[in-house]
Amino acid sequence: MTLRTKLLLAQLPLLLAVLAVGLLGVGTIANLSQRSERIAKENYSSLRAAYEMNSALERLHDAAATALLSGHYTTPEHFSEFKLAFEKGLHQQRESSVEAGELEATSEVQRAWTDYLDALQALERAGQGVQSREIYFHQLMPSLSRVQKFVDHIVTINQSAMIQKGEHASARAMDFRTTALAVSLGALLVGLLVSLAITSRLLQPMAMLGRAVQRIGGGDFEARVSVGGRDEVTRLAGEINLMAHRLRQYRQSSLSELLLAQQASQAAIDSLPDPVLVFDLAGKIRHFNHESLNLVVPEPLGQTPLGWRVRDPGLEAHLAPLLQQVISGQGPHHPSGFEEAIKLDFGDGDRYLLPRATPVRDAADSVKGVTVVLQDVTRLRLFDQLKSDMVATVAHEFRTPLTSLRMAIYLLLEQVPGPLADKQRELLEAARNDCERVQAMVDDLLDLSRISDQGVQLRRQPVPAGEMIAYALEQHRLAADNKGLRLIAPGIDCQALVLADQDRVNLVFSNLLANAIRHTPAGGEVRLFAQSEGGWVRFEVSDSGEGIPVEHQEAIFRKFHGVPGAKPKGSGLGLFIARQAVRSHGGELGVESRPGQGSRFWFTLPQATA
Repeated sequence: MTLRTKLLLAQLPLLLAVLAVGLLGVGTIANLSQRSERIAKENYSSLRAAYEMNSALERLHDAAATALLSGHYTTPEHFSEFKLAFEKGLHQQRESSVEAGELEATSEVQRAWTDYLDALQALERAGQGVQSREIYFHQLMPSLSRVQKFVDHIVTINQSAMIQKGEHASARAMDFRTTALAVSLGALLVGLLVSLAITSRLLQPMAMLGRAVQRIGGGDFEARVSVGGRDEVTRLAGEINLMAHRLRQYRQSSLSELLLAQQASQAAIDSLPDPVLVFDLAGKIRHFNHESLNLVVPEPLGQTPLGWRVRDPGLEAHLAPLLQQVISGQGPHHPSGFEEAIKLDFGDGDRYLLPRATPVRDAADSVKGVTVVLQDVTRLRLFDQLKSDMVATVAHEFRTPLTSLRMAIYLLLEQVPGPLADKQRELLEAARNDCERVQAMVDDLLDLSRISDQGVQLRRQPVPAGEMIAYALEQHRLAADNKGLRLIAPGIDCQALVLADQDRVNLVFSNLLANAIRHTPAGGEVRLFAQSEGGWVRFEVSDSGEGIPVEHQEAIFRKFHGVPGAKPKGSGLGLFIARQAVRSHGGELGVESRPGQGSRFWFTLPQATA
């Protein structure tokens, strides 16, 4: 027997209960219908006959009175018609007399009707005169009253019977409603209980299947289901048992390999000399190596199992945006320099860790976690600091002889010692240009040294954006005119106030405009623009030069890095210093460029509030 058949049989008691209630209702309705037909057949026929008798009698008596009052009494021709109508109604009443006392009343009507006919015949024979009036009032009228009395009595008998039968039918209907309700509830309750009992017996194998599947899902591959029968549940139980058997075989064959692979993976990250942390999508630490033991602590008791968190709040706050960047699908995070290193106290001294974050992906290339490698750059940062100190010292020592050299070349070009030949002037002008370039490099190196040692020190005050653009335009107009470039500044009309250190912002403009003028051929243009955008002011310096390849657009903001093949070359520090100055204000500096289509450098500064 199939499962479908068993389920249909389980519903059979409910169907039988509904059928029993329906048969009871049909039977009771049929009984009430028969009672209604009997009332209509018996009592209504009597009432109809009484109505016909009264109507015929009234017409007959009216005709007799009219003939008598007219003074020309003759027997009306339609007397016989009214008599036949009364006789017909009397006959119908005699046939339909079924109520108690109705047959006796009908007999009285017959006798009264006979007396009335005798009086009517006497009236016909008397003709006109006093005798006819005496017969009318003393014989005809009393007979008429007796006929009407007994006809009305018949009506009363049938009306009372109809009322009693109606009340009895209502009582039966009320009894049926109570009975039907009780029988319906009882039948439905019995049917429901029987159906539930049968259904529960049918579903017991399903519960056994559910428990077995739950055990198998929990890793108990020894679980089996024992179900008798030949239905679909039995076949499903067999398939589940076969699945559990195959899973047990698979686990036995691959468990050692999985354990070996896991141990190899853990050994691989443990062999790394730098701390490695693996986070899930919720930001919880799931794996770490031995070098990370000083960086993590267990979660408080009662939280998620395998729960670990970063010990140092500063490190946790520094890693949060990196994790968010990778989890949101923006790609891995690679540090741009030692300035992103995090200083931590390991007990034996301060160490600097440089974070790198890469996504952990599944077979569908979806991000499932984040791996963070904290590279120990303590020694490298020390070497970088020594290098910066040495560069700053050398740059500082260069300033005095370089100033003397520039002054000497200036005096020679001014022909203070004496006149110069054209070739001499040409050589001195080239030397002066080289000195200016060396001076700019020395200034950049000194600025870099100050940023590394002290950070960017700001003296902020509200400054109109258009005023800063006007100052930058004036400072570089001569250089642009000498090269044949057009300086366009639509942003000079921007009235938004910027909360900034004007000297530092002028340094940013100086670097961006100098680069734009340097890399834009004669006949091109350089544009300065400013616009207020939701609490920030966005500045743009765009040119029509050769552009920057995409692969170098981020690298140009690093120290000592330039675009390969670009001429003339600078110190490679200007954009790095400019970005540090902008970031110290809380803004950001970036570039949009395509080779051959020019470049647009932009940076944002906070807008001053009222």
